[in-house]
Amino acid sequence: MASTIRNAVACSLALACGSAFAFQLSSPDIDPRGTIANKHVFKGFGCEGENVSPALAWKAPPAGAKSFALLVHDPDAPTGGAGWWHWVVYNIPAGTTSLAQGAGGADGSALPAGAVQQKTDFGAAGWGGPCPPVGDRPHRYVFTVHALKVEKLDIPEGATASLVGFMVNANTIARATLTGKYGRKK
Repeated sequence: MASTIRNAVACSLALACGSAFAFQLSSPDIDPRGTIANKHVFKGFGCEGENVSPALAWKAPPAGAKSFALLVHDPDAPTGGAGWWHWVVYNIPAGTTSLAQGAGGADGSALPAGAVQQKTDFGAAGWGGPCPPVGDRPHRYVFTVHALKVEKLDIPEGATASLVGFMVNANTIARATLTGKYGRKK
């Protein structure tokens, strides 16, 4: 009986401690209560940003994480329900806990060795910052880092962001999100 009680208490403490150290994603560049800075906004389609990817950091990934993927999506884009993919990165090595500001350059040279960027809905690989239609309410930009159960995703060259998202989600053991907002007034 005493052993059962000790085990129950230990399990309760482990669950309580586990929730205190949940997988988390943060950024010194994205304030979830504020507007994404112009530095990170797309340059094109009528937007005049600098198109620099924000710095991101994650902590407390699950013990079984063998790699990571980062997906950035605007679910509010007027695309008939598909939203808009702004950054798609996978095969980020397991020891990685951050991406520096500007890591999303089209050539991928500032990403950790082995990480791969896939083409976004802008038609090219690399970070494509916010650029919602003028007059829309501010859009949400959902940054999600996925802890994966595999070291490497075998994604065919030229795959769509949606296919990468499917493969990422099929191999996710945990995820952490951060949401920023951006809008353009008339």
